[in-house]
Amino acid sequence: MSDLYEIAELDDGEIVLQRADEKGEPLVRIKFSEESLFFLNDAKYDVAKAMIEAGLDAAHDLNGELEEADSGDTPSILH
Repeated sequence: MSDLYEIAELDDGEIVLQRADEKGEPLVRIKFSEESLFFLNDAKYDVAKAMIEAGLDAAHDLNGELEEADSGDTPSILH
């Protein structure tokens, strides 16, 4: 079963990634400074989404590298 996630804005202005069916602690929190909000305007949601997607992609890539290293299928190269 796959979990569904949503990006939402909390009452305090934080943008979070949370499970859609739970009221628990968010998985990711992003809080922009007042100065950055001045420059971002309405783009803060797009920037937050891009940040979350980049983080998930990086975690996926790192996990794949760790699994590959653990499998022993990758030959060691000595120079």
